[in-house]
Amino acid sequence: MIVIPIFAVILALAIDFVFGDPKNKYHPTVWIGKLVSKVVSLARSNNPISEKLGGTIVVMCVLVIVCILIMSLVFGLKYLNNLEVNGFSKILILASTIVVTGILLKTTIAIKGMEQHASKIMEALSKNDLDDARTKLSMIVKRNTKNLDRQHIISATLESISENIVDGVTGPLFYFAIFGLTGAFIHRAVNTIDSMIGYKTDLFRNIGWFGANCDKVLNYLPSRITSLVMILASIILKENWRHSLEIMRRDGPKTESPNAGYPMATMAGALGIRFEKLDHYILGDGISDITETHFKLAVSIMKLTSILFVVLFTIPVIAVLSYLGWWSFV
Repeated sequence: MIVIPIFAVILALAIDFVFGDPKNKYHPTVWIGKLVSKVVSLARSNNPISEKLGGTIVVMCVLVIVCILIMSLVFGLKYLNNLEVNGFSKILILASTIVVTGILLKTTIAIKGMEQHASKIMEALSKNDLDDARTKLSMIVKRNTKNLDRQHIISATLESISENIVDGVTGPLFYFAIFGLTGAFIHRAVNTIDSMIGYKTDLFRNIGWFGANCDKVLNYLPSRITSLVMILASIILKENWRHSLEIMRRDGPKTESPNAGYPMATMAGALGIRFEKLDHYILGDGISDITETHFKLAVSIMKLTSILFVVLFTIPVIAVLSYLGWWSFV
């Protein structure tokens, strides 16, 4: 039924905007992270090829477990909705399915959670506590934050907000629109694996190879579609959308990741600022003095982009696929 995924995605977005993330012990992403931590040690080897193979097996095992759990739930919900019941019982089953689907989908997205964590970094900076800001920043970025100055801390924070729009919002919503809860959780699992072991360091260079490449493939389309939606959000918020489009085209491919540069460059262009990761890239040609105002605008763009993506992509795709019979499995 088309009403199930559409109302579920609206509910998921509403829950996130109002409540944010649940406590860690209740969060499926944390459970996925714990599962990765337990099995990744089995992949360690002195042989690079063996480590790559082990890392591939780790990813496949985690994804299989996630798929089995989510698909079992989905088929259980399908069974309930196919029961021959009428009246209040039918309405109750339908409502319960929407609520369960919406709550689970919410756990794959993080809008308010990112805003809250980024706000803590900005709060530390407002108190001139650079050490605390660096510590909090290290929880959401892969780079070494130990010696970052104030401006590079703010830049990294806004870059994370930009990248999170794809990793923590539109990516899961993209795959939910096509593959339902299973698609959203596969994206969430791959992104979690990449954030944990996808680092290009001696420790994870080989083990994280397959997970990192899976993340690149999964985010290729979402990152580019999201960047276009961000430009539309910039138009609505009366930011410099023309400059945003120009910087996205020019600087989007500059990052080591084939995907992360697009939303970051789009954000830099819209806000008229410059993002810099030392010894890696410079995105945008605006001012380097990033302020609290830029932070607030970045959050506004993140929130509006999330809403627009649901309205312009997720719901229309669900509607088309439902018409074609693809969504009948829910």
